[in-house]
Amino acid sequence: MSQTPFARRDWLSILARSTPARLAALLPDLPAHDLLRAPETGTVMVQGRVAATGAPFNIGEMTVTRCALRLSCGTEGHGHVQGRSHAHARRAAALDALMQTDPEAHAPLIAALRDEAQDARTARAAKAAATKVEFFTLQRGEDA
Repeated sequence: MSQTPFARRDWLSILARSTPARLAALLPDLPAHDLLRAPETGTVMVQGRVAATGAPFNIGEMTVTRCALRLSCGTEGHGHVQGRSHAHARRAAALDALMQTDPEAHAPLIAALRDEAQDARTARAAKAAATKVEFFTLQRGEDA
């Protein structure tokens, strides 16, 4: 198997942040599989750090859905996604398993999701930059 431009943690991250509709459009038909863990919804605690270096603190809880499945070839896939979409978690798990079995065939799907996410980040940054205000202070002279 030749090297792909994606490590498993990278494509799992991309799948977790994808939208359910976009993932469904890219992978409309799921391959034959058995569920190891049916999609289930729960919450996870989200932590943050001040300036990314301070002590961690709890921000709040986030709803996530997870799923684990096994393809007919025996490859296991896992999906963890934001929100309550069971279909989204199942598709993410299926694509995880497919990327493990034939990465060259499915890497374009992951690349499309990655590029769309980058375009959205760039557009959001440009919109924010358009509203940036530069403040400056004029020094007042002292009356003698």
